[in-house]
Order: sequence, then structure tokens, then C-alpha cells
Amino acid sequence: MTSRRAAIGVLVLLAAGSAALQAERDRRYAQTTAGTRMLYLQSPAVAGRLALGYDALAADIYWIRAVVHYGGDRLDRTGTRRYELLAPLLDLTTSLDPQFRIAYRFGAIFLGEPPPGGPGRVDLAERLLLKGMAASPERWQYPHDLGFLYYWRLQDHQAAASWFQRASALPGAPEWLAPLAASMLARGGDRQASRQLLTRIFEDADEDWLRQIARRWLLQLDALDRIDQLEAMLARYRAQAGPPASWVDLIRAGWMPGVPVDPAGHPYVLSALWGEVSLSPESPLHPLPEERVR
Repeated sequence: MTSRRAAIGVLVLLAAGSAALQAERDRRYAQTTAGTRMLYLQSPAVAGRLALGYDALAADIYWIRAVVHYGGDRLDRTGTRRYELLAPLLDLTTSLDPQFRIAYRFGAIFLGEPPPGGPGRVDLAERLLLKGMAASPERWQYPHDLGFLYYWRLQDHQAAASWFQRASALPGAPEWLAPLAASMLARGGDRQASRQLLTRIFEDADEDWLRQIARRWLLQLDALDRIDQLEAMLARYRAQAGPPASWVDLIRAGWMPGVPVDPAGHPYVLSALWGEVSLSPESPLHPLPEERVR
């Protein structure tokens, strides 16, 4: 297995170099005739029969073709970056070798990369990772990658959190996945679900560093709740007396006993112009995890 991985690594480097040389040649010497880009064999079942038992070797070949195809189009300067063979090549690769982890994970990155660096086919990237999960449901890496796919490419924090939670429950999953899921829930605005998950982590974790992370994020959620309360108070004050210049105006008017502080003991920052409240940059709870909609 080690020798095969080393051979694949060398072949991938050679393929990447070949793609770069091809792109440089095309840049310097324009082609006089249009090249035909075709994949004559697209059926995984037929490819498996033609491999005559050498499925893993055939998978390596198709993976190298996928890398060369992706690299060639990415480096192309003629404006014809189509990547149209990428998905079929990856499908052939992973059908011939369902345990080809690199093809699933890097293939999904290639497919999800937005134009011009890739085809921008998040749907195909998701399909490829789901195929990997079906072949190896015990591997946490595939739901982990799906979580990042939903976060980075679709900005769907709820779906990302769901996949991170699913990954964290699988054998061998790193312990930081569960807090990451809680962070995604907070970013998506679901503080209650985030708080429940963080509380469970804080109570059940054996490692001190994990408990400290959970505690810090729980305090951040408390700070977010308090900011909402303060901004609601400011809205009422502005309606009656106009915008306050500082917290002192509200204290003198009897709206609060003193300058409000966050759970770490640092005063909240009041933007008198906009009536917004935020954490002090000096607070250990800064920055907050939630992307708040104004």
C-alpha cells in the first residue's frame, strides 16, 4: 500500500508538470487545428470488465487523467476552461476503486472550485463525496469534507453543522469536530442548538482544552444574548429621547445601573451613531462566532 501511494504521488507530480508544460507550449505556440476532447469509455461497468482484474491500476490511470485534465484546463489561457471530462473521469476512477480516498476528497475540491479555477459544480462534488460515504460509511473524512463544502461554497451553516456532527460521531474522528459543529450552528443563528451541543461537550469531555473551548463559546453565546437585550433597550431609548451619546446617558436616565460588561468583565462598546453594541477588541471573547444580520 505504501509503495502504491508513493508511485501515485510521483505520477501525480509528473502529470501536474506535464499539464504545466502543455499549457506553456499552448501559450507560446498557438495550435492551428482544434483539438478533440473526448472520453470514449464512460461506463464504469464496461471499464471494470475491460480492466481484466487490474481495477486498481486502471483507477490510477483514470485518476492521473483527471488530474491532467483539471490542471490543463486550469492553466489554459485561451478562455476555454470547460472541465467537461472531470466528473466522468472521477466517476470511473472511484467506480474501479471504491476505496480511492484521494480521488473522492481532492476530486470534490476540483469539482467545487468556482470558475475560472474549476467548474463550480458543487452538486457533483457533493455527489462524489456521498459516493465515498456509501463505499466507506465508517470514514469521518467524507462527512467532514461535505461540511466544509456546504460552509465554504454554499454558506449553509445549518447543513455544515449537521455534517460536522455526523463526522464527529464516527470512529477515529478528531475531537475538534464537535465544537466546530457548534460554531456552525452559532454562525447560522441557532444559538439554542449550539448551546445544547456545547453544554454536552463541556460536561462529557475528558480533555481540559476541549472543555475550555466549549466554555469560551458558551460565554460568547451569553454575550450575544446580552447584546440583543442591550440593542433592544437602545431602540426604546432612542424612540423616547433620541440617540444616546454614551452609556452615561442611559445610566443618568435610570435605564441601567452602570456600564454593561460582557461575561469576561470587559465593557461593551456602544456605537452612538448606529445604536449598535459590540464586544471590546480587548475582550478574550472577541470576535464573536455569529455572523449577525443587521
